[in-house]
Amino acid sequence: MTALRVGELTVGQTFETVVVEDLKRTQIVQYAGASGDYNPLHTDEVYATKIAGYPSVFAHGMLTMGLTGQAVTALAGTENLLRFGVRFTAQVWPGDTLTVRATVAAITDGDDGPAAEFSLSTVNAEGKEVMSGYALVRLAGSA
Repeated sequence: MTALRVGELTVGQTFETVVVEDLKRTQIVQYAGASGDYNPLHTDEVYATKIAGYPSVFAHGMLTMGLTGQAVTALAGTENLLRFGVRFTAQVWPGDTLTVRATVAAITDGDDGPAAEFSLSTVNAEGKEVMSGYALVRLAGSA
């Protein structure tokens, strides 16, 4: 992975990546197994609908965060990610397609050298934001 370079970015520039198309219940259950989070809201349709009152099971917030983080590291390189934080704003349902929008909010030259701060928004196919956040990534020197 080639690092993003200082001269290649401008404030306001946006990168979009589809991170999952038609999220499957199987993927949600696989994440439950990988994470050890077997909350029935994510894996048991009867519990989620009849007891908890949701329309269906829904994805773990951390699955959405992981997919978003994957988009950020694909853009900037895993080794260049300095900070990453999120806020979950809506459920992600089976069948959802998620798109990550990473917008350059600032370009700085701090203690870690040149860096770009990205504003992150993960949205479903209807454009509803399901997660917001930020990432700070190290930049290479000028292009």
